[in-house]
Amino acid sequence: PVYDKKDVISSVKQVIVLENLQDPGNLGTIIRSADACGFDAVILSKDSADPYNPKVIRSTMGSLFHIPIIIEEDFDGFLNELRSRNIRLVAAHTRDALSCWQADLTGNVAIIIGNEGNGLSEHILELADMTVMIPMKGKAESLNASAAASMLIYECMRQREKNKFC
Repeated sequence: PVYDKKDVISSVKQVIVLENLQDPGNLGTIIRSADACGFDAVILSKDSADPYNPKVIRSTMGSLFHIPIIIEEDFDGFLNELRSRNIRLVAAHTRDALSCWQADLTGNVAIIIGNEGNGLSEHILELADMTVMIPMKGKAESLNASAAASMLIYECMRQREKNKFC
């Protein structure tokens, strides 16, 4: 499906934003998780994997057709536009980060995930309103990009649902 970017931006409350994500399998998994947890859109920087790559399509299990996917040429401008619409920019990173369990991920949020090998660029980290990290107990230094994105997407949904019943 083709989505009008202005229509999508005007109606989003929770989005996942991907900077330079390269692996088609990771992209497909993130799209599927975003769809499953009720996110409104997936935004890709122009240097990310092609969302219509056959591996992406297969790994979304149809979610590619349920949620708007926007490939953004002006990534910084887009993030600033989200902020102007009162959407908090939440970067997944360990520097100066709150645990995702402590961070308020209810309300309007854009979860920003970086490249598999390099994470988020310094520039994007500076644009973010906050950074969050996923607490880990084992010896692994980091999580796969799609695993981290899926956990944060789920945590957003969990917090929203919890607030509905409190």
